[in-house]
Amino acid sequence: MSNETNPKLRSLPPLEASRPTTPADARAKKQARERRDAEVRGVTSIDEMREAIKRAARDLPAISEVPRVGALDAAAFRARAAEGLPFLITGIVNRWPLSALTPQTLRERFSHLPVRARVGDYINTAFAPDRAMQDMSMLEYLELVATGTHELPPYLGNLELRELNGMCHWPAYFDKMGPPRFWLGPAGTVTPLHCDYDDNIFAQIWGSKRVFLSPPHHDAFLYPREANAILFGSPFDPEAPDFEKFPLARQATMIECIVNPGDLLYVPAGWYHQVRALTFSLSSNRWARAVPIALKGEASFQSLSSST
Repeated sequence: MSNETNPKLRSLPPLEASRPTTPADARAKKQARERRDAEVRGVTSIDEMREAIKRAARDLPAISEVPRVGALDAAAFRARAAEGLPFLITGIVNRWPLSALTPQTLRERFSHLPVRARVGDYINTAFAPDRAMQDMSMLEYLELVATGTHELPPYLGNLELRELNGMCHWPAYFDKMGPPRFWLGPAGTVTPLHCDYDDNIFAQIWGSKRVFLSPPHHDAFLYPREANAILFGSPFDPEAPDFEKFPLARQATMIECIVNPGDLLYVPAGWYHQVRALTFSLSSNRWARAVPIALKGEASFQSLSSST
């Protein structure tokens, strides 16, 4: 179903069409995006920020599990995040009005919402510009999932659902945050291994997910592929490791954690993570749009105009 045939879906941004460009055009577009990304984050260079993240990670202590802590205020969160390690926070998300609702609410109150579903083999094409997507209503998505005929369940990912966000109360952990993004789908939906070079807080609202995490400097073992300057994917699957194809991955640390309803997971900038829904699940996250907290003491790559 396209936005043209259903006027209710016109509020979705258009899918980015794949247009042939010359190598010079592609380079210019990439450089312009990187300049914008650097300006938003208050740094002189995204490349230098990435390298600083990996350099700092080499001094991190090894961990075998993600610790759980109680609710933190902003100062306590930033002090802990400055250590550069992931952690789970309890006692925040379970207070949100959205957490008190049920998946049936999606049918009863939000069936009309326009959504964009990831369909087909969205794992192997996760970071490709031509990943298969389909526009539909929330009800149409739920009916599609209910058929159970897909080898890989359709997934609603990275959507800005303002109607749902109105029932979330995000803590002010970051000075500057991007808009909330929502992730919805049944058991078996997967976001493959990747890293974002922004700090991230990930709220588990309904259901449970399994997350694998690997530190930034272990990208040397994970065969990274650049999607853009702040997003890198990895073809390695920690749930089904193929060490014959990816022998260096034997050296990569993988930390497994279960994110339960009400948990808020902090993923520091540059940490690789893979996420699988274990049950029907609703999650939401927000990325910081500033210098990563773990790098606040390192000023060499920061813009003179930055307030950090």
